[in-house]
Formats: sequence, structure tokens, C-alpha cells
Amino acid sequence: MIIDVHAHWGPWFFTMDVAEVNLATMDRYGIDVAIVSATEAVIYDAPAGNRALAAVLSDRLYGYVTINPRRLAEAERDLREYLPTGRFVGVKIHTDYTKSPPSSAHLRDALALVAEHGVPALVHTWGPSVLELAEACRDTPGLRAIAGHMGADGHRYAIEAANGCDRLYLEPCYSHAPAGRIAEVAAAVDPRRLLFGTDATLIDPSSAFGAIAAADLDEDVADLVAWRNAAELFRLPVTN
Repeated sequence: MIIDVHAHWGPWFFTMDVAEVNLATMDRYGIDVAIVSATEAVIYDAPAGNRALAAVLSDRLYGYVTINPRRLAEAERDLREYLPTGRFVGVKIHTDYTKSPPSSAHLRDALALVAEHGVPALVHTWGPSVLELAEACRDTPGLRAIAGHMGADGHRYAIEAANGCDRLYLEPCYSHAPAGRIAEVAAAVDPRRLLFGTDATLIDPSSAFGAIAAADLDEDVADLVAWRNAAELFRLPVTN
């Protein structure tokens, strides 16, 4: 069983991927379930993207409700509309596109809103911003946050962040593959808070699979990373 917790659906500004491409890519790499955000929602228009995504979700494609921290009224409307369907199981926040870094009041308010709804938030992190996300998570009762890219080139910050907040999870997809990055993190943090993500369809899943394989995780940890942690975090009805 493999659960990809960081994937996307819909056309990018440089390609034309659609739902069928998601499923074909998942089949090619043996990914059973993916949790996806709508590209349109992340980059352009959150409500429009969420609405389009709602029409294509299935028993293999679950959704993130993408929210813009600078537009919390529309975020609240979308959370109330889509989370009760059971097809959306978390929230996606891209800190760069929305100009809402983890240290900002905008993001803090958005994370508090997510915590009220009781679902995990996948938050874009890069470099030391993962430490700011950990601080925001500690300060927000009940919040479960996922550090998307686990800080990218700041994976050592991610180790400090995860060890300082037991409600912070790390998801490692990255457009580069520095040697030893995932192995170093896996050796230093609670393995129950490591997840698997690919950044498909932006990045081919082969990159994430190669990085995980190179980490040479022991069987029990690999199983947690591949699906068990995600199934528990998102309360997915899956069995292996």
C-alpha cells in the first residue's frame, strides 16, 4: 500500500494534466491513494479550483481544500461546504503564492481555522520556514500540520522542527535529491511522523521513489512512511 499525501490535479500553466493523467501515473508507480490539491486553487483561484476538484474525486483520489490565508471568509465557506462530503480530508496552504509565510498573522489565523475543523494542513515550507511552522503549530491547540517538502534544502531545520512539536509531520518531496537527506531525517525524528509525497503531477514520482529507496529504511519504518502514518493522520478507510 502506498499513499501519496502531496499531489496535484489539473492543468499547470506549462502543461495540461487532467484526472486521467493522475490515475495513469499512480498506476505506473503502484500508488494506491493520492491526496490532491487543485492546481487552479493553489495558483489562481481557491474557490474555483476547489469546486472543479470536487467533481473528480474518487476512492483513489482524495482532496485538499485549498485556502488563501488572506481570504478567510471564502476559506470558511469552502471548508464548511467540502469537508462534510468526506472526499476532502485536509487543507492545503501555499505560503509563497499567497504571500503568507508561517510567521505571518494571516497564516496563524488560517491555521487556527483549520484546527477548528479538525483536519490536517499541508503547508508549503522551504528552508528555515519549517521552524516557523513548528512554532505556529505549537501555538495552535489541536492543529496537525504537515511541512510540505520538509523544508526542501532546509531538512536539518525540519529535524529540529519535528522534534520540537509532536503535531508536526514531515513530507519530503523535493525537486532535488541530495544524498542522505531522507536517511538523515528518518534517523533523527519519530518515524510515526514521516509521510510519503511526490509533488505529482508537477514532478514525476520516480524522484520521490528514488529518494526513499536510497534512504534504505528498515521494513517497519518504510511501512509507516509508505501508508500507515498517512492512513491514521487522515483517517482514511484503507487496509493493506
